[in-house]
Amino acid sequence: MAVRVGTASWTDPTLVKESDWYPKRSMSAEDRLRHYASIFTMVEVDATYYFPPTRDNAGRWAERTPADFRFDIKAYSLLTQHPAEVRSLWPEVAETLSAEDREKRSVYQSALPEEAVDRAFALFADALLPLYSAGKIGAIFFQFPKWFTPRADSRAYLGRLRERLPDYPIAVEFRNNRWLGDDDDRRRTFDLLASNGLSYVCVDEPQGFPSSVPPVLEVTSPDLAVLRFHGHNKENWEKKGITPAERFRYLYSEEELAAWAPRLQELTDQAAETHLVFNNCYRDYGVRNARELGALLGEGLQPEGSLFPDA
Repeated sequence: MAVRVGTASWTDPTLVKESDWYPKRSMSAEDRLRHYASIFTMVEVDATYYFPPTRDNAGRWAERTPADFRFDIKAYSLLTQHPAEVRSLWPEVAETLSAEDREKRSVYQSALPEEAVDRAFALFADALLPLYSAGKIGAIFFQFPKWFTPRADSRAYLGRLRERLPDYPIAVEFRNNRWLGDDDDRRRTFDLLASNGLSYVCVDEPQGFPSSVPPVLEVTSPDLAVLRFHGHNKENWEKKGITPAERFRYLYSEEELAAWAPRLQELTDQAAETHLVFNNCYRDYGVRNARELGALLGEGLQPEGSLFPDA
């Protein structure tokens, strides 16, 4: 049962510019990824939420990481029913918009015909083929917005993910607590994911908001379990006008991580692979906590002394 520990980004500006985690501030993009991948065994790619990936980028990521490294690719905003900037759309998808919508800054998936949505999924999958061919895709990670509630149309959308991405592992995170409202809600949600071969993304995050999902550990796919650590910055969780780094600005204590260690057995016993992802990407908080948890578990990190000599 493989355990992989990593963070939700290796390029966050506060990590690169405001911390000393990378050996040099002037490191190239290639050297930063090589350095990161010499310590951790997986990473979540956040940039693909804002702009779709390209084959060139996917190929470079594959070339710059060890053979056993994994990428969890965050699904493009359009595919998760968030607004997407019109300028970020593939030209052949953008041309299906109405003249009025093409003049907008952002559009929702509902502005597109169904055939264009299907095409967007196909283009997203095609761009990741270099990583897929190298065996380095951990999952396509769908983080749905808080307005994605457990309605019939939302359940149907989840049911189509496997059809639209038949070859890729898929993981799903909710930002609305109604999906796990009571025992019946939880069972219905977990059964839906399991029946479609989708991994449930467990979370540790601030509680008390409609967007708060409880820290329930559940494995809905025998292939992959995922736990994302968002921290406990309750003050900033739903604050407007702040950066993601500020929203997730939280450093886990050694005691908090030690309390999680025995609970993780619930995931690792049931899945062939478990990804433990720290999304508290403020300065070096995420990389510090990821390394600490890996050390506590005695696994999930690269073997000691594997730093690339040119990092």
